[in-house]
Amino acid sequence: MKAVVAHDYGPPETYTLADIPIPVPGPGQILVRIAAASINPADVRLPSGDFRESFPLPFPHVPGNDFAGTVTALGPGVSAWRVGDEIFGQAVPRAIRAMAGSSRPSLSTGSLAEYAVFEADTPFLAHRPQGLSVEDAAALPTVGLTARALMATTPVAAGETVLVVGATGGVGTAVVPLLASAGAKVIATATPEDAATMLGLGAAETIAYGDYPGDVDVAMNLTLPGDELRDLAAALRAGGRLTTITFPVTQPDQLGRDDVELTFVLDMEGTLGGMAEVADAAARGDLKATIGRRYGLDDGPRAVVDFARRHSTGKLVVRM
Repeated sequence: MKAVVAHDYGPPETYTLADIPIPVPGPGQILVRIAAASINPADVRLPSGDFRESFPLPFPHVPGNDFAGTVTALGPGVSAWRVGDEIFGQAVPRAIRAMAGSSRPSLSTGSLAEYAVFEADTPFLAHRPQGLSVEDAAALPTVGLTARALMATTPVAAGETVLVVGATGGVGTAVVPLLASAGAKVIATATPEDAATMLGLGAAETIAYGDYPGDVDVAMNLTLPGDELRDLAAALRAGGRLTTITFPVTQPDQLGRDDVELTFVLDMEGTLGGMAEVADAAARGDLKATIGRRYGLDDGPRAVVDFARRHSTGKLVVRM
């Protein structure tokens, strides 16, 4: 099969399109013919070598967490899925098993490929709803899970002001409409070129990165390193809430103030909802991913380079 492959630690410019064997599902696993996949930060960070001491990668390594596709084979003991099922979801590389949840981890051989093997018993796979295209489904898993988790851990009241930093990314373009629907006044960081898109998604106004207002009720950090949030914390009113999803995990003493409610969001167990809940929200029209650019598999390596090097609005999707 064809797959995007990292042959050793290095930047995404070293990834290639290679022919490798189709993986074989073992007990409790399924084989999926991938129709589309989308790019996430882990597709760049893990092969870069940043975490090689904690999570050494076997090579060749196939990146890709999010996908949509069709079940083509079942390993022994699988009863929840059938051959021909149209599914979508999120799964992380087996190398980071320790971060994938303790009970029902969602692991994969890598979705930037024509085929991938997944664990069958996980909350992070679901049937693809009718009416949700494979590209839209492939763009939705990580951003849908994260957007829902942000809303669950940081509920906002109508009339509150929410500053979203990293609003033009995949998670940002999914959570801004949810915040606006909740009645919040959303201030979104965006380039001038992205301003119209963000206003169309429900933002009340857009600002440049770092040009933060004061006295906001909630700040959501979706992109800045977790140890560089002092300026963002300064934008909050007394008693405001700061929610972040990035590493390194932010420590309270890094904010420069002690009157802020700090929350780090990472739900690898699905306790805040899994892919079935994302599917239901998507089917109702309440949750949607924004796709910024589309690629074919032959251009899969370039898609990862573009993710790392070019400004993107929403998700980058690779169609197989």
